[in-house]
Amino acid sequence: MISFNQVFKRYPGGYEALKNVSFEVVQGEMAFLTGHSGAGKSTLLKLIAAIERPNSGSVLVNNQNVGVLKEAALPYLRRHLGIIFQDHKLLFDRSVFDNVLLPLQICGFDSRESSKRVRAALDKVGLLKHEKTNPIALSGGEQQRLCIARAIVNRPTILLADEPTGNLDAEYAQAIMQIFKSFHQVGVTLLISTHDTTVLQDKDIRVITLKQGEVQDPSNVAETCNPDLS
Repeated sequence: MISFNQVFKRYPGGYEALKNVSFEVVQGEMAFLTGHSGAGKSTLLKLIAAIERPNSGSVLVNNQNVGVLKEAALPYLRRHLGIIFQDHKLLFDRSVFDNVLLPLQICGFDSRESSKRVRAALDKVGLLKHEKTNPIALSGGEQQRLCIARAIVNRPTILLADEPTGNLDAEYAQAIMQIFKSFHQVGVTLLISTHDTTVLQDKDIRVITLKQGEVQDPSNVAETCNPDLS
């Protein structure tokens, strides 16, 4: 469960990235987060993962107020989160296998269980045959699949994705969305930031729209999703 209650986030210099944001994503739900460039989508996802902290208001993740967690508690929070960053953050000097292995090493999993989990995650995204390859040799779509494998290897209950189809062609984007839907079907909570108007047409998935840091009324979604807004 993810719950925002009257959240404000202001950066040094006075820039307000989020203003009085309130919404809830219930356990097991899949939702899209959209809005123009600079609307506050990435900031919102970072608040959920406690990469950033709110200036006021509360951000609850699984009933924990993550905005006030001590640094020592953050690793325990993030064990339940899978995060797919917009800029990939892949390690190009390590193999596909070792990129996915890293979160398990940080969490202290033993080598046998880690290897089993890594190969299961790679198989899920169709990259098992590339486990010894370095990421630089993968296509853009395959690199995105690798990011997903790394995000799910911990078997998180919540998966956050920041523009996961932003630089992909339509075929790859559709394949990535199918992977997300398969996670949703087994009970994972997903919040996906996207500009992709194609995926936003899925009537079965709720859309949360930000405009200049504020959540918009659902009746205004069509207007605020306009890709010409920037």
